[in-house]
Amino acid sequence: MSVVIIALAVGLYYFFMKGTESANGKPTADEVVENSVEIPEVTTNLLNGDYIRISFMIQTDGKKAKKELEKRNFQVENVIIKKLSGLEAKDLEGTEGKVKLENDLKESLNEYMEEGKIIQVYITSTIIQ
Repeated sequence: MSVVIIALAVGLYYFFMKGTESANGKPTADEVVENSVEIPEVTTNLLNGDYIRISFMIQTDGKKAKKELEKRNFQVENVIIKKLSGLEAKDLEGTEGKVKLENDLKESLNEYMEEGKIIQVYITSTIIQ
């Protein structure tokens, strides 16, 4: 009898605590959107004199992290501007350059986080002139 109760308790735990994740353990599309913060278009000069317009979606690991990131919006934009001002247009060419920027921003922004962490930074639009 106690085995049945333990099995039932474990089943209920997984249903309520893990039931919102997809079968492979990754967050669902709804959870990604729920825990993400949109960074509207930022325009700044690049190191070589070109300028860039770029926007992001930043995925956090939960609601507390999302709220914290929203409060730190000015710091997020500051980190983005500083990072971009040290790059040239050629540094952002191709997939490799963009992925490196996303990873660098993720690492830099996670240094500010106290209530969770940033899972992924996504570039949602970019124009370099």
